[in-house]
Amino acid sequence: MHEAATQPLTHPLFSHQLPEGIPRRQRGGKEKALTMNRLGKKGNETLIEMALSADDDITVLTTAAESEGEECNGPLCETVSTAGSEAPSSSEIDKRHQSKDSIFFRDGVRRIDFVLSYVDDLNKEWEKKLERRKEFESNLEKAGLELEREDKKESEDGKIYFVKIHAPWEVLITYAEVLNIKVPIKENDIPSVGMENPLDCMLRPLRLPEKVMHPEPDYFTAPFSKDKQELYLINDESTFFSPSMRNRIVNYILTRCPYGTEEGKKKFGIKRLINNGTYSAAYPLHDCQYWKKANDPNCDNERYTLYMEWARFLRFYKEQPLDLIRKYYGEKIGIYFAWLGFYTEMLFLAAVVGLICFLYGLFTMDENMSSKEICDPAIGGEIIMCPLCDRECEYWRLNTTCESSEYSHLFDNVATLFFAIFMGIWVTLFLEFWKRRQARLKYEWDLVDFEEEQQQLQLRPEYEAKCTQKKKNPVTQEMEPYLPVTSQAVRFCISGTTVLFWVSLIIASMIAVIVYRLAVYAAFASLMENTQTLQPISGLLTPQLATSVTASCLNFVIIMILNFLYEKIAIWITDMEIPRTHMEYENRLTMKMFLFQFVNYYSSCFYVAFFKGKFVGYPGAYTYMFNRWRNEECDPAGCLIELTTQLTIVMAGKQIWGNIQEAIVPWICNWWGRRKARNNPENLYSRWEQDHDLQTFGALGLFYEYLEMVIQFGFITLFVASFPLAPLLALMNNILEIRVDSWKLTTQYRRPVAAKAHSIGVWQEILNGMAILSVVTNAFIVAFTSDMIPRLVYYYAYSENEDSPMSGYINNSLSVFQISDFPDRNKPKVNTENLVICRYRDYRYPPDHERKYLHTMQFWHILAAKLAFIIIMEHVVFIVKFFVAWMIPDVPADVKAKIKREKYLTQKILHEYELEKLKERLCQGDKRATEKEFIATEGRMELSRAM
Repeated sequence: MHEAATQPLTHPLFSHQLPEGIPRRQRGGKEKALTMNRLGKKGNETLIEMALSADDDITVLTTAAESEGEECNGPLCETVSTAGSEAPSSSEIDKRHQSKDSIFFRDGVRRIDFVLSYVDDLNKEWEKKLERRKEFESNLEKAGLELEREDKKESEDGKIYFVKIHAPWEVLITYAEVLNIKVPIKENDIPSVGMENPLDCMLRPLRLPEKVMHPEPDYFTAPFSKDKQELYLINDESTFFSPSMRNRIVNYILTRCPYGTEEGKKKFGIKRLINNGTYSAAYPLHDCQYWKKANDPNCDNERYTLYMEWARFLRFYKEQPLDLIRKYYGEKIGIYFAWLGFYTEMLFLAAVVGLICFLYGLFTMDENMSSKEICDPAIGGEIIMCPLCDRECEYWRLNTTCESSEYSHLFDNVATLFFAIFMGIWVTLFLEFWKRRQARLKYEWDLVDFEEEQQQLQLRPEYEAKCTQKKKNPVTQEMEPYLPVTSQAVRFCISGTTVLFWVSLIIASMIAVIVYRLAVYAAFASLMENTQTLQPISGLLTPQLATSVTASCLNFVIIMILNFLYEKIAIWITDMEIPRTHMEYENRLTMKMFLFQFVNYYSSCFYVAFFKGKFVGYPGAYTYMFNRWRNEECDPAGCLIELTTQLTIVMAGKQIWGNIQEAIVPWICNWWGRRKARNNPENLYSRWEQDHDLQTFGALGLFYEYLEMVIQFGFITLFVASFPLAPLLALMNNILEIRVDSWKLTTQYRRPVAAKAHSIGVWQEILNGMAILSVVTNAFIVAFTSDMIPRLVYYYAYSENEDSPMSGYINNSLSVFQISDFPDRNKPKVNTENLVICRYRDYRYPPDHERKYLHTMQFWHILAAKLAFIIIMEHVVFIVKFFVAWMIPDVPADVKAKIKREKYLTQKILHEYELEKLKERLCQGDKRATEKEFIATEGRMELSRAM
């Protein structure tokens, strides 16, 4: 290779010397990571400042004409080669007709890897923006990228300039080595031995064609090295790196390219240029229109294939083409859809069991002795209940809650206990089998050696720009920017205080909803008592249910408003913390958003499940909130039906609102933005303009998708004992969600920049935490929210009827209160001369007992049974969970064997290559130096075989 390429170069924009040239030899995993860091940053320099020497034959393109010192933006500003490029001259290009739907430069050869757009608004900062663009684009060209410009006169609206970027071969191989990109060295010859599935015939309608499912052959791969190009399977330089790899490389350059010095600080990065309005957008291109194939035979038409085979809702029953998704969008998006698809598959089992439990409750509804006694005019019709609010509420008969007590049996029955235990085991199976699926994907997608540490060594451009102080990295021994501890502490204090303030705001809003419940209950009770038109539905729509439904809807509206506001705040405070790497940034934002949404979505459900009706007191000695509003009581049928109502409204409302936000809003925005251009012919509406008019997926687009699904996961695990149909609702939503996400990504959004990821990241730990918490919450729901334990205690200890053990339960569960003991504050306004006693839901001694209104022994028996049940259920479920987790290995045995075999064969190929090179050098005469290398290489090869 050329020796000049390793000499330090200088850049006219910087007074200091630039780093050394690109390394010429692969150095192995750990040393490679160090090299990446050294190249990525040295002092104040960025990676883009590494210019390549002239004898590396890199094509550097300059603008063909600039008139009178102004920026050249018109169609005549075509790129020409200054270093031996084979691109045709501008005169030849002008004579050639080419469709503007093409994804190539005007020469029809060089692929457009990225597009920059901007609008020249003649405001006070016009000259500054112009200077920034000139400097930025000049530095891009000095880094080896080729640019081609489109004048605003050529755009559909006559306002937007476009700069098309192409990465030539030398730039691609340089940064492929820097980014440690793995490329094919040999076709995989390991036979795929799999067990024959007897259900293959039945599953055939769910399969996709092989060319869609596996668009590329399977190869042995190795990190790219410029010194070993002949080792790799390079059949065609223009297609060796996939479009997703190319746009990832160009994006890496764009995020580190400097554009000048302002206010004494060096400025760089396309993100900052977009934020300050210098450019309006930066994006890679889709390869074709989604509804039809491209006319260019060199186009892969992968977007069209994805739309036809994956993004249409009518294909909801088909498997997902994960390999094609990964190839087109990158591993990070591919792993999300793999996880979402696997989660949906596992939900099918939970939905079936939940539906069976619901049907059990439905078929045994007529056999429920409790609802029979409540509905019986001779029992429930004769029981007079104490008022549910002070002064305004009247005494009422128990049989008025007949319908609600019957419906509560749908969810509060023996199957509830079984389903709570089942879901504790299901969530463990889901997480463990996902680990196995993830391990298989890591092998199939060549991510086994991909380490997050490689990304951690790459600093965020924002971190590099804002941190002016420097210290030596103990690993790389290079000077790098850092944030002082004192500054970190101050920023974390501000961040933590802000998060606590917003969490407190959620709690305050929840208390406001509780006050609403307490304040309007009396109004609903009075309205339904005195309004004749509501009498026919008064049995079903009780004051408790009306209050619960309206409060749930109000709570959902508040949740949506707080979510919208907090998203902005969370991003702001995370930016203020100045995280060091992109991974650190995402993890911090994830924890903030999840903590907030956990409290926001689940606080009302926790209140209904564990607080409502638990601290009521008893008639004559009620407990009051703020010494004004009397605490709510549960329905005589129990609080479980209210928890079910709350869960259904919030969960269903969130899913409906989420689909509206994800699908309808982007579609409306795109329709509005393209309403003038949608009928234009192809030659007037170019590929880059079509993509420019689409919505931006954004760096956090995938983050919101994960967050939505994890919150749903919480609904179906934390409170599933109250609503066995929750997994079924989640299943139906996820079937729609997969197609909505694929549709919007394929049709409504610009193509995201490809990114690598070998797992779902911090979300895995969040799911594990929620799985453990779900066992505790469901045990408490069964014990304290449902009537399961009181019924069992009555059945085994207090029942006096052997033929019908549950008869008399309702009368046993209601205590007696003497009306004359009511203080004036609680006494109803209505005349009560004919009433002596009323009943209330509790276990207390009657007024004629010496321990008047104190808890009976049965109350303590029930409490002890509840605590014992919680301990037993938690221990049983946790023991089963840990046993299942121990029994299921995280990595399948066949995948382990394939990984070891592939590593061995890859090392063998690399060693044989090095030996051949050394033998060639020996034959050429440099015997003394190369004999030592030959012996060392043989030794390394023997050592690897022994390992």
